[in-house]
Amino acid sequence: MKRTEYIRDIPHVPGSKVRLGGRISRVNDTKSVRFVWLRDITGAVQLTVVKGKAAPELWKQVEELMPNYFVIVEGKVPEDIKSASGVEVIPEMIEVVSKPQGLPPIDIEGVNPTGMDKRLDWRALDLRNPKQAAIFIVQSKLLEGMQRYLYSEKFMQTFTPSMMGVSSEGGSEVFSFSHFGKEAFLRQDPQLHRQLLMLAGFERIYEIGPSWRAELSNTPVHLTEHRTCAAELSFIEDERDIMKVEENLIANAIKLVASECRGELEIFDVELKPPKVPFPVVEFPKIYDILEELGFHPKRGEEDYSKQGEAALGEYMKEKHRSDFFFVNRFPYATKPFYVMRDDGDPTYARSTDLMYKGLEMSSGGQREHRYEKIIAQAKNKGLDLKNLAWFTDFFKYGAPPHGGFSIGIERLTARLLGITNIREAALFPRAPDRLVP
Repeated sequence: MKRTEYIRDIPHVPGSKVRLGGRISRVNDTKSVRFVWLRDITGAVQLTVVKGKAAPELWKQVEELMPNYFVIVEGKVPEDIKSASGVEVIPEMIEVVSKPQGLPPIDIEGVNPTGMDKRLDWRALDLRNPKQAAIFIVQSKLLEGMQRYLYSEKFMQTFTPSMMGVSSEGGSEVFSFSHFGKEAFLRQDPQLHRQLLMLAGFERIYEIGPSWRAELSNTPVHLTEHRTCAAELSFIEDERDIMKVEENLIANAIKLVASECRGELEIFDVELKPPKVPFPVVEFPKIYDILEELGFHPKRGEEDYSKQGEAALGEYMKEKHRSDFFFVNRFPYATKPFYVMRDDGDPTYARSTDLMYKGLEMSSGGQREHRYEKIIAQAKNKGLDLKNLAWFTDFFKYGAPPHGGFSIGIERLTARLLGITNIREAALFPRAPDRLVP
């Protein structure tokens, strides 16, 4: 049953023999000609069977074919391709490997679109739709671009634990479970273990993996399980070194998507151009002046901005700097975790950065505090239990290089690139407060 090529690799040479495998997406017929559309992950091809020219047994078989049959096809590229798609095969043999047992519960082809909730209930069928599949072809290429850049910059791929023995950041938005009779937690972020790898001397590492947040948010931009591309690096001067790596990673990843996912981008009517670097940077407390100009009044030094303020700031930066990407830097320390480095010159603010894209946060990052005494002081300041943090902080007693990093939300970035309004569509099998299956 093995095929020899994908549909996209069919040679445009008349008489070429091919062996394809895929799913029948639609069938059109007349009394003397039957057109069968075969689809695989790379595209679709028209199979043309003419009555009188095809073997009688083949014609009889083709008459029985219906959408959602999975088949193996052997045939030839015709001398005169008449398909509007520019790809056509005249089949000589069709082997049915699977037949559906009825009509699917959703409209796979999107002629009469099914609502999103029901589509997600039947997600594996929903992903047969080329528009839904295109999301994850783009997402895969986006991650490939990130990894290519990170390898070129001597980053090493690593994997850190998803299970935690303590809720180390002191927040309530964690999932707990029993680990052999003891309470354990799913990580909110691989942040602290990445930092420990800096202390281990790994210097430049990255990780792609899941994180969880037990936040009861049924919004278009939240998931309870999401994936990130996270990086950490040592011997930095300050958070600007982190921003430089991150903006180049984004620019290189988008460049690869733009060059190799043209068909998928066309499906979404997206014209994607690699962003220019460096990205604009706007810092606190200057941001307070901008927000007040836009009609928002957060408490200076104590708050940053609301979701509405975030969106307004994005529009402001787009108008002023003509860039959809920009960094927010030097957040109020009061809004950030204990492990961030405060600005020694003005400790009201932290060396903490967010990457924004089209008015929405894509990542958080910045410089971490590597001095043991200051980490302990900041943990106390945040009201954290030092015993629960000892597994992390004790290592800093024995020296640590200056370091920092960032963590980019993969689903968020994918959705924003393609203009998808609900992040659930950018997760293969999304997890949210009201969704745990399939």
